[in-house]
Amino acid sequence: MPWPDGAWRTALAEAFTEPAELLQALGLDPSSLGDRRAADEAARRFAVRVPRGYVARMRRGDPTDPLLAQVLPVGREIERVPGFSTDPVGERPIAEAGVLRKYRGRALLVTTGACAVHCRYCFRRHFPYDEASVPAAGWEDAVAAIAGDPTIEEVILSGGDPLALADRPLARVFDAIGAIGHVERLRIHTRLPVVLPERVDRQLLSILASVSRPLVVVLHVNHAREVDDHVRTAVGGLRACGATLLNQAVLLRGVNDSVEALHELGTALIDAGVVPYYLHLLDRVDGAAHFDVPEEVGRRLVGELAARASGYLVPRLVREEVGRPAKVVVPPIMP
Repeated sequence: MPWPDGAWRTALAEAFTEPAELLQALGLDPSSLGDRRAADEAARRFAVRVPRGYVARMRRGDPTDPLLAQVLPVGREIERVPGFSTDPVGERPIAEAGVLRKYRGRALLVTTGACAVHCRYCFRRHFPYDEASVPAAGWEDAVAAIAGDPTIEEVILSGGDPLALADRPLARVFDAIGAIGHVERLRIHTRLPVVLPERVDRQLLSILASVSRPLVVVLHVNHAREVDDHVRTAVGGLRACGATLLNQAVLLRGVNDSVEALHELGTALIDAGVVPYYLHLLDRVDGAAHFDVPEEVGRRLVGELAARASGYLVPRLVREEVGRPAKVVVPPIMP
């Protein structure tokens, strides 16, 4: 690894947390970017956090940069839009001891509310982590809930971001889950190797390599320019410790809503050793309506991508519907 163990903590502490500072670093004038009073209110409602290494991949002087669009608060976030809510996938009523059981055979642990980056479209931007996460309920209760349900074959660590946990508590989680005989697989959903690749240091890789179950790591990359040399190094480390690597992207207006952007994204992922698995239609969370891409547009984009690219470069277009037993696969419209 090109960075020492623990360097990620320093990088996280140095992340941008003020929109004005972020814009200044990119040579952008805040007054030219719309209603900044409304944008500042959006930042108060959902705080800004962007690692400097991620900002370094943005185009300086470009207010339409697709990486910047994912993290910069804008005034439209405070608008109320019909059909958008604070709990778009219906998680609050089913959160018990920080454990979510939406799909047969799987349990999701909301491990922490912390994350290295605050994406403005995050479907959990209003989630009550103080009440419904594993730290709030207690790890013992969460592990006991999983151990007491022999139908659970796979445990999914989510958040926030589970890799925002320090090494020692993360290792304890793996050990506790690994001791449950009926759990056959572990899955981690994380954006840290993408926005803060320093997190994938030797110490973390040692922990992951010692996991006693098959490990799947699901990354979250939305645009090809998110995959730089540091990210490729982090991904290589994850692959070397035996993890299967998948990607879940979100279809976002102004970020990746073109065939060219999706093709470049799939190519960057495959070249790094990551399978483009899902492309999600936006979860309709309050504050993110300006990112929404109509379903029919998404279907046509994926259809055009399928007509142009090798099949392994084409993710499945999906949406999540409250109460359904699985994600809904949305068929493409072929040209």
